[in-house]
Order: sequence, then structure tokens, then C-alpha cells
Amino acid sequence: MNLSYFISKRIRVTTAGSFSSTIHKVAVGSIAIGLAAAIVSFLIMRGFQNAVKEKIYSFSNHLLITKFTMNNAVAEQSFDYTIDLYQHPEKFPFVKHVQEYSHKAGLIKTENEVMGIVFKGVGKNFNQKAFKENLVQGKFLSFPDSGYSHDIVISSTIANKINAKVGDAIILHFFQNPPRFRKLKIVGIYETNLSDYFDSKVVLGDIRLVQQLNGWASNQAGGLEVLIDFNHFNSYQLRKNDINSYWEAIRERVIDNPEEPNKFSRTALALWNYKFDFDQAVLDEAQQQIGESMDYDLNIETVRDKYIQVFEWLDLVKRQVRILLGIILIVVSVNMISVILILVMERIPMVGLLKAMGAQNKLIRSVFIFNGMNLIAKGLMYGNLIGLGFCFLQYQFHLLRLNPHDYYMSYVPIQWDWPTVIILNLVVFAVVSLVLLLPTRFITRIRPVQAIRFD
Repeated sequence: MNLSYFISKRIRVTTAGSFSSTIHKVAVGSIAIGLAAAIVSFLIMRGFQNAVKEKIYSFSNHLLITKFTMNNAVAEQSFDYTIDLYQHPEKFPFVKHVQEYSHKAGLIKTENEVMGIVFKGVGKNFNQKAFKENLVQGKFLSFPDSGYSHDIVISSTIANKINAKVGDAIILHFFQNPPRFRKLKIVGIYETNLSDYFDSKVVLGDIRLVQQLNGWASNQAGGLEVLIDFNHFNSYQLRKNDINSYWEAIRERVIDNPEEPNKFSRTALALWNYKFDFDQAVLDEAQQQIGESMDYDLNIETVRDKYIQVFEWLDLVKRQVRILLGIILIVVSVNMISVILILVMERIPMVGLLKAMGAQNKLIRSVFIFNGMNLIAKGLMYGNLIGLGFCFLQYQFHLLRLNPHDYYMSYVPIQWDWPTVIILNLVVFAVVSLVLLLPTRFITRIRPVQAIRFD
């Protein structure tokens, strides 16, 4: 048996209620609380990001194809949407679904209220399964075989403003020359809580109504929405390609730039700021492959580009959670340094006796490092129990509630991400274990004679 491990195992036994026992509990508790906080923070962050993204994807999917135009109006320029992607999506194995849509600006007018809306026309192949989670009352649109559906689905925000409910008939006035209006029936109410983008203005209806109002043919639409299968893409290959392209950009802008005076610092800073976003890499790759098959008068963009403010905000949340992890690691590391120093001070006579018997500094330091790693292992075990236990309770029972108008959801979401949990355990264990090397250096300064006589 390893001698340092044997000694560490013997001195690890402490009397209940003693000073050493209290110090051990403080060390284990600090690590457990720190790891639990990190796990809860990251799983909540993942859940929050996933919930917001799914709400956006359920409304707009991943890629948007429109007619290229310099016009920033709500209504799109029409085009024949029966392109190769729409008719033969199997040619693109990463495409799960393609659906047409059109927007048209209008007004809802009641006896007491007038409010502007955007009428989004959708077809029979609209992805109702993804949208179903947003439907809080009623049902989705019914599409007749001929003509257009008089059904509409409005948001709970709009319903509250105009004091309407499922089954009511309302009149929609559309902006065109001459102005036109249609009497339509509310069959469903949705709620995404993304009021700035959907709930405050979007009304869902039949795309054939937009086609009739605009005088379009049945094969014309304002755009196509494309749903991507993220599981089709290889994360390793995408990361490799992203790193290569990022490095080439650094070489071009910094390393091979003769006018750059601080090449080393700028290169180090660029490498430090590198981040890989799998979702963004998938969307960029899909956008490139689909774009190469389309006509030049069509424009393709990702939903992240259209709602860039939301996704930048989600990236900011991720950054804040990483800062929290850094603070947790600092606090836990400082606690462990203090604990090990106290344990060394408490065992100074033992250290002196071991040195007098010929033990090397390396062996004695290993005793306290093993002791510290044992405390870390116990802290990780309790930290996982606390963190994962809390997340399980929140996932099952939604104990912590939120204001949906401020946070876009009614409860704190949890997204299980086991690779992240494993990485957090490894990071905490590795960082705190390395920190143990600092206080154990104090052992090299202890002299045997003084240590044995130390009281």
C-alpha cells in the first residue's frame, strides 16, 4: 500500500465534535454547496435557453426563405414556393419539414378597441405538432378542400385586449387599396409569452385568404419555413471545421499581418474569446447547403438572424452563468486552502516526527493532498445529491414559479444535460485538487526540531 495514502487514511478518522471534525465538515459543505449551485445554474440555463428557442422555432422554424427585396415592409414579395426543396425535401437529409407562409398587416376593430396586427397565413402542412404546446384554448385551424378557412387563432394577449374568447367572431381590416375586411371566427388561443415578437401582434389564419386578398396564385407565398434535424450533423466535424476557419481568420488578420505590432497578445486574446455554438454551426451549414440549390433571387436566413436580440440575450445569460461558475471555484478553492493549512498546522508535530524519521517533503505533502482529495470526493457526492435532487423536484413539480410576462415562461425550467454535469464535476475536482498544492508547500518550511516541540 502507498505509505502516504496509508497515513492519510489513518489521520482521516476524527472524533465527533472535535475541531478537525468541524473543519472537515466545513470543507465538504463548501464543495457540496458550490457544486450544487453550479449544477442548478447550468441546468436552469439550459432549460431557459431551450424553452425560449423552442417557442421561436415553433413559430418560425429554423430557416426562412423569402424573395430577395430591399423592402422592409411586413408583407413579403411573393414567389413560387414549389421549389425543389419544397417538392423534394428528401434531397436534403437534414430537412425535417418545409411549410409555406405569408404575412399581411391589418387591424382588429371592435366596438371598444382598435389594434394593429400581423396576419400570418399558413397552409395545411403547417407543423401543428410543434405549435400544439403554445395552444392554451380551443383548437387549431380547419382547412376546407376549397375556398379558404374562416378560422383564426389569436394570442391570449390580443384576446384580453379586445375582450374576446374562443367562438367569437371578429372583423379584420387589411391594409390595401381599396381596403378590405373579413369576418373571421376565433377557434383557438395561443400563448408563447414572447409578446414583443408574437403574442402582441400575430394572428394565425389560412394562407389562401392572403392569396385571395393579394391576387396571388395558389402556388405563391411570401416565404418558406424550414425545420432542421440537428441530430443529422456531426458535432465533432462541425467543431473541427469551425476551429479551422477561426484559426485561418486569426492568421489572416493578426499573424500574417505585417502592420500588427502585438501579434502574440492579440492571438492569445482571440483564442481566449473563441466559442463554439453547435446550434449556430448547424444552421450555418444547412443554410449554405440549401442556399447553393436555390435561385439567386431568393434569400435564405436563419431564425437567429431574424430574432438576433433574443439569441444575443440568451448568450449573455450563458456568459453570466460561466462567471458564476468562476466565482464558485474561487470561493471553494480559498476554503480548501484555508482548511488544508489548518490541518497542516494541527499536525505539525506529526510532520516533524516524519521528517526526523527520514520522510521526504513529497511524501508528507502527499498525505495532506490525499486527505484533501478525500474531502473533495465527499463534497462532490453530496453536491450531486443536492443539486440533482433539487433539479428533479423542480422538473417534476415546478415548485419555483415565474411571471411569464417577464421571463417568457410560468416556471423555472430544467433541461437535463448529463455531459455538462459530468464536466462540472471534473472541473471542480481538477481545479480544487490543483489548488491543494499551494498550502502543502508550507510543509517544506517546517523544521523537524521546531515541529516536534511545537505546541
